[in-house]
Amino acid sequence: MVDVISGGPGQRRRPGGAAGAPHQGAAEKELLAARLAHAQRLGNMGWAEWDLRTGETAWSDQVYVIFGRDPARGPADLPELAGLVEPDDLRMLEQLLLTVVHEAEAAQAEMRIRRGGELRNLRVVLEPLLSAGRPADDLGAGLRAAATVRGVHAVFQDITGRRRAERIMSESRRQLLEARVKAAEERHVMLALREAILPDPVGCLDLPRTRIAVRYVPAEKTASLGGDWFEAAPLPDGRVLLAIGDVSGHGLPAIAHMAQLRHALVGLTMTGRPASGLLALLNDLVIHRLEGTTATAVIGHLDSSTRVFSWARAGNLAPILVRDGVARQLEQARGVLLGAAGDQAYHLARVELREGDLLLMFTDGLVERRNRDIDEGLALVLAAAARLTRDDLHLGLDAALDRLLEEIGGPNPEDDACLLAVGIEDRLGA
Repeated sequence: MVDVISGGPGQRRRPGGAAGAPHQGAAEKELLAARLAHAQRLGNMGWAEWDLRTGETAWSDQVYVIFGRDPARGPADLPELAGLVEPDDLRMLEQLLLTVVHEAEAAQAEMRIRRGGELRNLRVVLEPLLSAGRPADDLGAGLRAAATVRGVHAVFQDITGRRRAERIMSESRRQLLEARVKAAEERHVMLALREAILPDPVGCLDLPRTRIAVRYVPAEKTASLGGDWFEAAPLPDGRVLLAIGDVSGHGLPAIAHMAQLRHALVGLTMTGRPASGLLALLNDLVIHRLEGTTATAVIGHLDSSTRVFSWARAGNLAPILVRDGVARQLEQARGVLLGAAGDQAYHLARVELREGDLLLMFTDGLVERRNRDIDEGLALVLAAAARLTRDDLHLGLDAALDRLLEEIGGPNPEDDACLLAVGIEDRLGA
């Protein structure tokens, strides 16, 4: 029988005989065989031959490794090979042999074996060895049919690691898809809850010679939806309550705390207290009823008859005033964030607004981002606010806020934000 087809050292068994060492050729042949054997180890593949006339069988060394077979036992003949294959895949092996022996055609399939109790995946390629003395692929269909199949040549490759990696990747993709679906569902629920608690205002809140517009900008990432809130409502005494705030944390707990804080503010405004007094009461609420929570806020009252805006802040950045094409931040009124310490005094500040003025109140999600510091973000907002004109106030304050948000980089990926704008119309535009 012709020696190795694919090269490399191996063992040969003759019917009724013991395994023996293959013939060693010249140095060049030995070097080539060593290189091919190395390639087989790297690819975890090996070859085998079965002579159907003599019953002689040959395996390369790597096939013993693949099947976990002791080389001292010699190579397995075809009937014994069938016993090494998983029972559920035995029919597949039989079909391969029928294709090779009776149709003189090469065939391949994937089947499983057990090695040391572990199930392993093998890629098996079988091709006929023809009596014509030429490889089956070199003969036409007619010559293949006329030739006699004298043996079977096989290549085995252990692809267990590849299949395991594919299964891990498939499972990872499945888990990632499930996580995305779950995140989308959670985001939908949280946004629906926020909308129920904090309805999105439709258009501007129109008051005599005053326009108010609000934007809530949710974070791009589901897990970053937080407790930002706003309030803009007329009061019985003719003033307008204007407020924005941000509760620490993200997700449903932050939204729940935000709802409690905002609803408490709406009720407390009926007491007639100034903004500084309202913040003091809210601070007590956070300390005693929302344990472990902190919050920032800006609360103000606008007297539409005098245009005086009286406001106080708790840890939040001061509002921005846009006047005659110049945007500046109001002087920071003293006031620590809510929940930080008890018995804190909050300073009340006042500013008289003029015709054509625009006042912007915002939470820190508007200016603070992971990839830039808060001063840089504030500078961007000031620059964008300075480009707002009186025409924006008269014709479309909502559109103006949308343009401002776009100019500063759009939604914050990591945090939501609230932006509340108050415009004082001049007599010409009123």
